Amino acid sequence: MAARKTRRKKVEPASAGLSPDEVAGGEPSPEAAELESAVVAAGGVVLARYRDPWGGAWLALAALPVSAVEPTPFQRDISATHVKRLEDAVSRLGSFLDPIIAVPAEGRFWTPNGHHRLSALRRMGARTVTALLSPDAALAYRILALNTEKAHNLKERALEVVRMARGLAEADPKAIESGYQLELEDASLISVGYAYEKRPRFAGGAYAPALKQSEAFLDAPLAETLPVREARADRLLAIDDRVTEIIAGLKERGFDSPYLRNFVVARIRPFRPRGKPAPEPDALLDHMQEKATKFDLGKVKESQVAQTTAAE
Repeated sequence: MAARKTRRKKVEPASAGLSPDEVAGGEPSPEAAELESAVVAAGGVVLARYRDPWGGAWLALAALPVSAVEPTPFQRDISATHVKRLEDAVSRLGSFLDPIIAVPAEGRFWTPNGHHRLSALRRMGARTVTALLSPDAALAYRILALNTEKAHNLKERALEVVRMARGLAEADPKAIESGYQLELEDASLISVGYAYEKRPRFAGGAYAPALKQSEAFLDAPLAETLPVREARADRLLAIDDRVTEIIAGLKERGFDSPYLRNFVVARIRPFRPRGKPAPEPDALLDHMQEKATKFDLGKVKESQVAQTTAAE
């Protein structure tokens, strides 16, 4: 039986959050005052202060030296093409209208969602970047929720998540993995991220749906769960090695389709009847490893591969 969809509660128009007067008024919090001091210490200027119209937290709009801002160290790798596109757009418009988001970090500022814009400004020789600042340093770990520059693909998301998970574990070895579901988004991305780190050309999209159904956040410290995730990534790569051998065998038999990997992975995945729970992660990998080892190339028919192509 399909899960029942929860209906969103109807709300009255203009009934939530702060009023315009509340956004602009009130006494700033001590954290907001510290944030403004950090801006001045970095050589920047506070342009305005206000409260978030939804949650009420104090924020600041500031002009910061470009040299005082760095991307968070666990972000996706930069796209040179996207940076060039942004550089051209700012040059043509003669304006930079999209402030980055930033938080204080170790005497400087980190931006969780402005890497490409910051890089474009640096290439252009800009001295200043406008930034929307929050005193909440935890925002630096909410990249996936905050990023609005460029849609993340699976590889980018997985690499960011595994880097964030390591950063969180280093900052607090007792940090419980399940306590960071918002920041990490999907438990399977940690395992997939390890796989991409070890094999940058890993075809994670073929395996991600099965892993997502099986993996869940664990109620244990990240320092303990990360080795578990890495071990699963190693097992996944070993399965992928065997899948690559199977694909080579199919090509020798004359099969030629860009979806051969998806076809093979679909054949070695366990069948899960509708409404039944997904297997535990290690049981899933056990099943796929066994099926991959015993895969019989002689039983594959052209129509079966064609069905996979049509489904894609």
